[in-house]
Amino acid sequence: MERGTFLCAGDAGDMKLTPEVIARRLAAALDALAPVVDADTVVGAEEYDLALEVNETMIPAAVLVPLIVRSGGVTVLLTRRTDHLADHAGQISFPGGRIEGVDEDARAASLRELEEETGIAPDRVRILGQIEDHATVTGFLVTPVIGMITPPIEIHPDPHEVAEVFECPLSFALDPANFRRHAGIRDGRKRHFYELIFEDRRIWGFTARILVRLSGLLWRDTKGP
Repeated sequence: MERGTFLCAGDAGDMKLTPEVIARRLAAALDALAPVVDADTVVGAEEYDLALEVNETMIPAAVLVPLIVRSGGVTVLLTRRTDHLADHAGQISFPGGRIEGVDEDARAASLRELEEETGIAPDRVRILGQIEDHATVTGFLVTPVIGMITPPIEIHPDPHEVAEVFECPLSFALDPANFRRHAGIRDGRKRHFYELIFEDRRIWGFTARILVRLSGLLWRDTKGP
């Protein structure tokens, strides 16, 4: 397996990731991205860990990327899935799941899943936007929704789905210097995936991919954090 650092690392800390900065920079990036998203673009193999063709058999899903406004700085909330789940068991992920018939759209699905998995009420979330759909090797087509949450909040994890809920400083999670890109062979084809180590936790695959994408959007037209 090859290993390399994520490109574009900058001098961390040059720009503080305050809620205002995040909302402003993300809004500007999403405005520029909107025509691409509207054209049903899916991030492809050349950038991330896929060598897949998106097709109608993929299952629509959504995740919420929850940004928590803490006194010490903004964090990103993540969960560790229980070991018995059929999909992505034991992995670190964002709250999310399939888009069900009761959901009006991907945003509604992401908010419903957030409440089901963590107990955080949807009315605590300020939606900042959504990025391109991302395909997964497990057959899902996932819409990542970005939401800002200002405490107080109560967290009550669903013990069936969630083994752990934790927060990672957003400045750490989005610093390109903290990512590593790996290359390996899957199903006879070379693929890449990203990895981020936070404390004793390994964040990789789809979740790391979304953090890499969010980092790229927030530091768009800059030299990095």
